[in-house]
Amino acid sequence: MTNMPGGFTDPMDATEEIQKICDQVSFIQKNTKKVYEEFRAVKYTSQVVNGTNYLIKVHVGGHIYLHLKVYQSLIKTWTLINLSQHITLTYIS
Repeated sequence: MTNMPGGFTDPMDATEEIQKICDQVSFIQKNTKKVYEEFRAVKYTSQVVNGTNYLIKVHVGGHIYLHLKVYQSLIKTWTLINLSQHITLTYIS
């Protein structure tokens, strides 16, 4: 994937900042009614819009990963846009 205006960045290793984003949307366990062994960000890609969209691959234990799409507004609030499980997304695999 190329970095072009309006597009997503190339996949990168997750940083401490990305893990903090995941911690902000940790209510996922409550919503999915599942208890995960861990909730560790592994890879991510981002897209600058009116704020920032993040696609984040999260390891939750064993061979299970969640793929999150999270929107960060300009005032630093977080919204979980999408959650996928057991799907390998090529752009952040």
